[in-house]
Amino acid sequence: MTEKSVLSVQELAQQMGISLPKAYELVKEPGFPTIRIGTRILIPTEGFRYWLRQKSGIEV
Repeated sequence: MTEKSVLSVQELAQQMGISLPKAYELVKEPGFPTIRIGTRILIPTEGFRYWLRQKSGIEV
């Protein structure tokens, strides 16, 4: 099975173990990788991983 290239906000919340309202707060933060298609917010998987490594202090 191939990995998804984007996550929905709901999938992001589930993957991170945070509430849906917190996930919506997160995607509105400056610098958080999102793609907006109409009213839909998608998170590129690779961009999210890069952001997570930066925030956790892991060398990128």
